[in-house]
Amino acid sequence: MAIILGIESSCDDTSAAICIEGKVVSNVTASQKIHEQYGGVVPELASRAHIQNIVPVVDTALKKAEISAKDITAIAFTQAPGLIGSLLVGSQFAKSMAMSLQVPLIAVHHMQAHVLANVIPSGEEYLDKKPSFPFLCLTVSGGHTQIVVAHNPLHLEVLGETIDDAAGEAFDKTAKILGLPYPGGPLIDKYAKVGDPHKFKFAEPQIPDLNFSFSGLKTSVLYFLNKQKFENPHFIEENKEDLCASVQFTIIDILIKKLKKAVAQTGINQVCIAGGVSANSGLRETLTKVGAELGWETFCPPFQYCTDNGGMIAITGYYKYLSGEFADLNISPTARAKW
Repeated sequence: MAIILGIESSCDDTSAAICIEGKVVSNVTASQKIHEQYGGVVPELASRAHIQNIVPVVDTALKKAEISAKDITAIAFTQAPGLIGSLLVGSQFAKSMAMSLQVPLIAVHHMQAHVLANVIPSGEEYLDKKPSFPFLCLTVSGGHTQIVVAHNPLHLEVLGETIDDAAGEAFDKTAKILGLPYPGGPLIDKYAKVGDPHKFKFAEPQIPDLNFSFSGLKTSVLYFLNKQKFENPHFIEENKEDLCASVQFTIIDILIKKLKKAVAQTGINQVCIAGGVSANSGLRETLTKVGAELGWETFCPPFQYCTDNGGMIAITGYYKYLSGEFADLNISPTARAKW
């Protein structure tokens, strides 16, 4: 029986999960609130919090799965990409535990894991319909925006990606411009629900092929607001909901247009989303609506598997375990890494 411990520590969430024979039976995450007062993740503080959280998080994951450490058959961890200090905590813990238990070590690419979050069977969702290979996945997070075709669990091909900022960063940075506290992305989603998405028009960069760009959007929002605030200092507060709805509509429109193009080019009509921004209600609703109109089969992962989590590392580790893709104990984490 394959029992995989998955450890995720790429940014500011410390997470651990247990995957037994391809089913995630526990998924525990400790988030770090300390960064809110700084308006963004502070790498040094994130590393220290990981050190404090990793032992109790792993211990809780084992207890929830009703197993002991000696039952583990392999340990998977996020090897790249991410904040190097955060990655070091997770990788060193995984190495030490693998050495003490004398079990294989499995290195996982964070973005591959996000894609495979769509195939996690868990709890009552075990019989739920999941995408079959090949499928397309739009991965949208604070650090990445990509369109990927998943040929099989271990063969993922990037068709397009952002050439500058990621969609999640666009959400958070525009939220900061609007004066919203960190993390601003979920707040934009909240206010957008009662706003008019067509009230204000912002620039949509024309990027060739399936690549993305979001830096121009942030600039467009900044210049527009500076002009409006000069004429009316209370403009943002008076139009907060409409501004959030318009920003969210623009970002989602950019993403969906590229996704339509990817489906047309590949002929693959099974479409998934993944990453932290896949928790955005507007994106989930738009994908479902467009999918119904165009005859796609669409899939959205459960919310617990949208943000950084150990479950996605564990399921990726499970597939790598089956294929014998193990890592040496001298492997090092990498802040930036292509597939």
